[in-house]
Amino acid sequence: MADIDKIEELQAILREDKSNFQARRQLGVLLLDGGFAKEALSHFTYLSKIFPEDSGIYYNLGIVYEKLKDLDKAENAYLKAIEYSPEEVDAHYNLGLVYIDKKEYEKAIDCFENVLAQDNNDSNSYFSIGLCYFKEGKLDGAKYYFQRTISINDEDIYAHFYLGNIYKEQGDTNSAEKEFNKVLELSPDYSWAYFNLASIDYEKGDLRSAVEKLEKTIELNPKDLSAYEIYAKILAKEGLFEDANVIIDKALNNCGANGDLYYIQAQIYKLSNNREEFVKNMNNALKYNSTLSASPKLVKKELDKFLA
Repeated sequence: MADIDKIEELQAILREDKSNFQARRQLGVLLLDGGFAKEALSHFTYLSKIFPEDSGIYYNLGIVYEKLKDLDKAENAYLKAIEYSPEEVDAHYNLGLVYIDKKEYEKAIDCFENVLAQDNNDSNSYFSIGLCYFKEGKLDGAKYYFQRTISINDEDIYAHFYLGNIYKEQGDTNSAEKEFNKVLELSPDYSWAYFNLASIDYEKGDLRSAVEKLEKTIELNPKDLSAYEIYAKILAKEGLFEDANVIIDKALNNCGANGDLYYIQAQIYKLSNNREEFVKNMNNALKYNSTLSASPKLVKKELDKFLA
């Protein structure tokens, strides 16, 4: 029986007998799995009043509140689930994810360590601890936990990806390339891996290889601003100003008005001695200064100096 048919059947049962708690619980789970979080909430809330010490009900309430982006209520629901069933590792794990969303990383780490205390081979918990350290900027700690993740599950593309970023940040480009290529081996359409490999090629001066990977990045993710920016800079550096402007125009078309894009295009026009377009794009960069990395004051000073 399809889920929608089962939902309708359970709803009919409850219309006849509101006290059929098993049917209500089953309906709540089906609604939750089907993406009907608000509808599921009413059923689990009702059940929590009837069974105030049922850890499973509070666990499902935690999932509902997570889906509804109410992190405080999700936290409280998972804490209740753990209070009544301390050995429930899923509640500990989900609570950790809530704390990550709340940027309370030390609390999150405690939750994942509680999971590991019961299952020392839970690769997801190792990854999540690594993510906490990564977000805190503690790269060596993050590296250790991502490596532990991979030692258990070598097909975790996100662990490989984050590990690649750490190696890249620490200047170990060979190891970074190995990790990003592993990501592509596991997930050939992972655009960010192509972009990071392109960035490494760009920094090494291998512009042809960088361009190939940037084109692949944009093919997979037409809204990757950074890919367009590096691509345009490479073309401008090679004196291909018209081609560079085509790339910026494509970026503006796919991503919308952007201060950084207009500023880069202004510099391209400056290099090609097109005074009118330089001024036009500098003014556009100032107009969209909320997406301008450079100081608007410095950009205005540069423009005024050019016009003087």
